[in-house]
Amino acid sequence: MKHFHALFTKRHNLHTAGLFFVLLLQTGCTLAPEYKQPAAPISTNWPELPKIDLDLARGTAELSKQNAEKITSTQQTVADLGWEEFFRDPRLRALIGLGLENNRDLRIAVSRIEQARAQYGVQVGQQFPNISLSISDVTTSLPPAMLTPGVDPVSSNFLGGASLASFQLDLFGKLRSLSEAAFQSYLATAEAGRNVRITLISNIAQAYFYERMTELTLELVDKTLKSRQEAYSIVLKRFDAGIATDLDLNQARGLLDAAAANLAQYARLKSRAHNALVLLVGRPLTMELPVAAPFNRESVLVSIPVGLPSNLLTRRPDIRQSERNLMSANANIGAARAAFFPDISLTGLLGTNSLTLSGLFKSGAYYWSIAPNLNLPIFNGGALWANLDLAKAANREAVNQYEKSIQTAFKEVSDALAGEATYGAEIQATIAQQEATRKALELSDMRYKMGIDNFLQAQIAQINYFNAQLGLIVLRYNALLNRIDLYKSLGGGWETGDMERKTPLLEPHAKN
Repeated sequence: MKHFHALFTKRHNLHTAGLFFVLLLQTGCTLAPEYKQPAAPISTNWPELPKIDLDLARGTAELSKQNAEKITSTQQTVADLGWEEFFRDPRLRALIGLGLENNRDLRIAVSRIEQARAQYGVQVGQQFPNISLSISDVTTSLPPAMLTPGVDPVSSNFLGGASLASFQLDLFGKLRSLSEAAFQSYLATAEAGRNVRITLISNIAQAYFYERMTELTLELVDKTLKSRQEAYSIVLKRFDAGIATDLDLNQARGLLDAAAANLAQYARLKSRAHNALVLLVGRPLTMELPVAAPFNRESVLVSIPVGLPSNLLTRRPDIRQSERNLMSANANIGAARAAFFPDISLTGLLGTNSLTLSGLFKSGAYYWSIAPNLNLPIFNGGALWANLDLAKAANREAVNQYEKSIQTAFKEVSDALAGEATYGAEIQATIAQQEATRKALELSDMRYKMGIDNFLQAQIAQINYFNAQLGLIVLRYNALLNRIDLYKSLGGGWETGDMERKTPLLEPHAKN
């Protein structure tokens, strides 16, 4: 091998120097346009929060005003608030932890990230030579008519050496642009995975609170059913005594039947809510879970710092995903431009040739070959120009998608802020309404028993009281969902768990 090295160095140093010079040129340029982040097409401030014109004596408007000031004046960023801090309910935290381990959608997202990372590795490999080492034996048998006298009809030819497959010199950055596009697509897929994780946590919380709401509603309906059974018994006794009318009796019976129908309805909803939660968690909920916290915002969720609209660009993974797709489309323009320039590829072979295996590495058996190939596009019916136009159009689409994702995020946060500023006042007013309907029911029952009013007034009072109680439960549920939506739309610190550990980002291009 020393003789082979000396021979190669002596005869081919100029070829080697030229090859390394050409390879060095590959890192010199790229035709991709310089990436510039588009300006955010949103206001620099959040919209003005709703003004609530309610009786200040009840404190509802003042409460909403203080809540609005609290969520907009803090300097803390929501990205610092992880989901384990945001959700106070220990039972919900346990369910989210199980979901992050077992949910199949999340596992699918992780697999897609791994596929995108592998695809990026495949594209990077195209920038490097493909060198292989082989040894072969070619044995040939000639027919007697073709033989020279004294020559063996069977001959062997042994070949050995290193070969360079057709290797494209990336003089104009085509392969580098394609590699950059693949890398940005990989990062976009990783951001999509984070978004799946955020959505999963949000969906588990929503399903959990929905199940809690159906439980409370079922308790309310059961309590109402018992109350209406008592009311029906009173009316029935008065009817038997000749005091109540048929109308009174049928009205009381109608209320009782309605409560029974509601009981069956909410039992069904509770069962379905549990099934939905099990699907999201990804496993049966057979284990012991912590005790649930009371069903209100202050007990299960913390208040949220909002910050400035510009923070959305760095917090929300869907926006970051859109920008990565934009950067990938930008790199594809470089590849389309490079297609107009010559393709230069190299094919080479360096090895030995001998009629016998023992002479394969002896002096005089060495040989080499190199076959550069230049391909310059002259005419292709406008396909290259069409491909460049396609890349530019895809880039414009990516810009619009990026801008739309920002506008959508701004709208979602604005909606959630409006809810955060008003739900407190609405809850307080509904609590007061519930108390008023309760007192009205007491008075109606008393007036009916005294014979002052017929049962219609008591019936209306019972319906109003039930609707007020049910409305308060639903309102508290909606207020919970609104705060979850606000945290999600602000790009809160959901991603403090497994996604990054399972799919770590690659080191190259980290500055992007």
